[in-house]
Amino acid sequence: MTTDSAAGEPQGRGRRADAQRNRQTVLDAAAEVFVTAGVDAPIRRIAAEAGVGMATIYRHFPTRADLVTAVYQHQIEACAEAGPKLLAGAGSPFDALRQWVDLFVDFLVTKHGLADALQSDDDRFAALHAHFLDRLLPVCAHLLDAAVASGDIRAGTQPYELMRGIGNLCIGRDDDPRYDPRRLIALLLEGLRQPDGS
Repeated sequence: MTTDSAAGEPQGRGRRADAQRNRQTVLDAAAEVFVTAGVDAPIRRIAAEAGVGMATIYRHFPTRADLVTAVYQHQIEACAEAGPKLLAGAGSPFDALRQWVDLFVDFLVTKHGLADALQSDDDRFAALHAHFLDRLLPVCAHLLDAAVASGDIRAGTQPYELMRGIGNLCIGRDDDPRYDPRRLIALLLEGLRQPDGS
């Protein structure tokens, strides 16, 4: 039998909602920490960023690989869901593409070190990579198609080529503080534009 809380909400449902909020908070905090400190960052740093105890993190994510995998999946979904929203709200399809690429670069930075973190679990890594392609390639394709249809960019760019090229430009970012891939990625995107594009 479920006991109602003072607010009239069943306690079980309230606890589940709290647990879901805590999980989301941990994922957001871990993503931020991974960007600046890599996937080997201390769990206590993630707990401090999230404002939760370390026991809360381990309750949701018993191993570092579980946490890294969950952050990766969370970032894939956020990036995938952002595409249509950006296209609906941006000034032009090219602006939406540029904003989405910024999110994609953030995702790639978070992804750094994923292979090492999951080295002992090749099946998990392969499944994540397949999920990454399944979710993000169609979003990138849709944004490219919209930009072509509006005359913002020339036709012919394949979504896999663009995403792979951006990924390659991001390599080495952590090893050389003088290197900022975003400037080169901006030049890459400008190179897609029609000669008479604004």
